[in-house]
Amino acid sequence: MNARLSDSAESLAGTLPALMVRAERLASSISLGMHGRRKAGIGQSFWQYHHYRLGDPSTAIDWRQSAKGQHLYVREREWEAAQSVWLWRDGSPSMRFGSGADSKIERASLLALALGVLLVRGGERIALYGEREAPANSRLAYRRIGYALGERPPSDNPLPPDAPLPRNAQFVWFSDFLSPIEEIEHGIRSLTSVNAGGRLVHIIDPAEEDFPYNGRTRFEAVAGGQTRTLGRAEGVAAEYRARFKAHGETVALLARKLGWNYTAHRIDRSPQSALVALFADLSGGHRMGGQ
Repeated sequence: MNARLSDSAESLAGTLPALMVRAERLASSISLGMHGRRKAGIGQSFWQYHHYRLGDPSTAIDWRQSAKGQHLYVREREWEAAQSVWLWRDGSPSMRFGSGADSKIERASLLALALGVLLVRGGERIALYGEREAPANSRLAYRRIGYALGERPPSDNPLPPDAPLPRNAQFVWFSDFLSPIEEIEHGIRSLTSVNAGGRLVHIIDPAEEDFPYNGRTRFEAVAGGQTRTLGRAEGVAAEYRARFKAHGETVALLARKLGWNYTAHRIDRSPQSALVALFADLSGGHRMGGQ
């Protein structure tokens, strides 16, 4: 089994996207006195069995249960469910906008994957929400996530899929949160129905927040089909900025009302500072501000 795991990891490593390289470098540039999130030790309360999956340590196999049938079973305990961290990155058309070197989706993917690398190095179990693979603590786990984020076509849905989440898991949602507030609230409430803790990471392009346009300006919808031309763009700048700020504040208030944490990250700023804040938040549970 270990040989097959190694072969799979090496095969995947041979096709790593550039995103994986950037994320590993970003994670390696941060010195955090690496440690996992709070653990009182290995729990004793049985939670559930699941079929052995690629990425599960062979030491976790329950041989007595496995001997009863034709499958290998892994015995999960309560603390294992509580310590899993699930990552999800919005891949909708609005996330593909970028006024500088990176688009929002590229920065969100980088932060999500670099956070996954740090969590694995800190002893945590990670998974990409909506994927088939169970949370695991291995290089293979974050390489799979890197491949999914860097190589697969993103989904157009701005909200997390309707998929089961283990109770007491931690959920990190990367998005520009331009969806209607009601839809965002529904998404959070669906995830918290199993007592999951969560963090909203608001990804902002500087042009969206600053609206640095003057004179005659043509705006095109990222998804195509809709255009609007303003004769003097600066004439609506103040109203636009106020509305954009109000929307972000509403998202932040919603997160806090539902017991989640919130942070805003502009993609013209250092990804290191946002990553440090995210990892520290997962380690200590305090609330975050803008990065």
